Amino acid sequence: MRYHDADISRVNLKIVSVVGARPEFIQSAPVSRELRRKHQEILVHTGQHYDYLMSQAFFDDLGIPAPDYNLEVGSGSHGHQTGQMLMRLERVLLREEPDLVIVRGDTNSTLAGALAAAKLHIPVAHIEAGERSFDKRMPEEINRLLADRLADIHFCVCRTSVQHLAAEGITARVYQVGDVMFDAIWQSLAVARCRSDIQQRLELTPHTYILVTVHRAANTDDPKRLGEIVEGLNHINQQIVFPVHPRTQKALARLGAEFAPHVQVIEPVGYFDMLVLEEGARLIMTDSGGVQREAYFLGIPCLTLRHETEWMETVEAGWNRLVGTDPSTIMGAWRTFEPPPERPAIFGDGHASQHIAAILESESIIFERREAL
Repeated sequence: MRYHDADISRVNLKIVSVVGARPEFIQSAPVSRELRRKHQEILVHTGQHYDYLMSQAFFDDLGIPAPDYNLEVGSGSHGHQTGQMLMRLERVLLREEPDLVIVRGDTNSTLAGALAAAKLHIPVAHIEAGERSFDKRMPEEINRLLADRLADIHFCVCRTSVQHLAAEGITARVYQVGDVMFDAIWQSLAVARCRSDIQQRLELTPHTYILVTVHRAANTDDPKRLGEIVEGLNHINQQIVFPVHPRTQKALARLGAEFAPHVQVIEPVGYFDMLVLEEGARLIMTDSGGVQREAYFLGIPCLTLRHETEWMETVEAGWNRLVGTDPSTIMGAWRTFEPPPERPAIFGDGHASQHIAAILESESIIFERREAL
C-alpha cells in the first residue's frame, strides 16, 4: 500500500516516546496529550530518575499516562547507564516496531533512544534540537550533538537552535516550533496554584525568598565549585529555599557542607510545588537549563550558576545572568541584578506540541519507511 499525500494526515502512527528525567517528563506531557488524540503512543521510562520525588511525582502532577515500559536502569556511570538503556530499548523497539521514536532534551535517555532507533532504521524525532553550550566537558553537550546527528526530524525551540544546526550542516527537516515546556507551564499553572500549599508549609512570603537548584555534574562533582556555591548562599542575607537533588545530597554529604539558618534545605519537590515556588520567588539561582527557561516564562530574574548556557536568548534579553560559582560574584549579582521591563516572546506561542503533532502527521520520511517494509 502506498500512502499518497492526501492520505498521510489520516494514517494513525505508532510512536515510541522515550523519557527518563525531570525535564523529559515535563516536555512529554503536552506532546503526549496532543499525539494521543489520533495516534498510538508507547511511553518508555528508562528509569534514569527513579525515586518518587524525581519521577512518579511528575507523572502524577502532569497527568502523564503510566509508562508502558519502565526499564528500571537506575543510576551508574554514564557508560553503564547509557549501555543498559541501549540494550533494553533495543528489545522494546524490536517488539513494538514503531513508525517513529521521539527523544527530547540532552540526557543519557535521549542519546540511548536516538542510537537504539537509528541502529534499527526507525525514524527519530528530537524535541529541543539544536541547543548548544559549546562546552564538551558537559555530558549533556555530547548527548545533544550525537542525538542531533542521529535524528531525522529536528524540532527547535527558537531561531538560534535552527542556526546552530545549520552551522553543523543539518538543514533538512528542521522546524522551529517553540518550547513544549512553555506549553506545559501554561497548561499547569492555574492547577498548581490551586493544589500546591508549599508556600504555607514552608512559611514563605511571596517575592521575598530566593529559590536555588543545583544538579549539574560540573557543580556537584567538583568539591571546590560546590563549596563555593555553599559559601555564596551562606553569605546572602535573605531567605533561601533549596530543594536538593539526590546527586547533590550525596555530594553535600561528602563535602561535609553546613548551611546558615536562612538557607532552608528541603527534599526535591513535584512539578506543581516547583511551579509555585518559582512563581513566588524574588530571584532564582540555578544550573538547570529547564529552570532557567521556567524563570523566563514566569518573569522571575535568574542567576545561572555556570559560565555558559544553552539558553543565551534569556541572557541577551537581560533576564538571566551567568555568574559561575565564585561567592563574591554571586553576592554582587544578588545585590544588583535587575532585568529590564521588556521580556520578548522568544520561546514560541505556547502551542509547540500542536505544531509538532501536525508536522509529524505530514512528514514523508515516516511513511516512506512504512512503504519499504
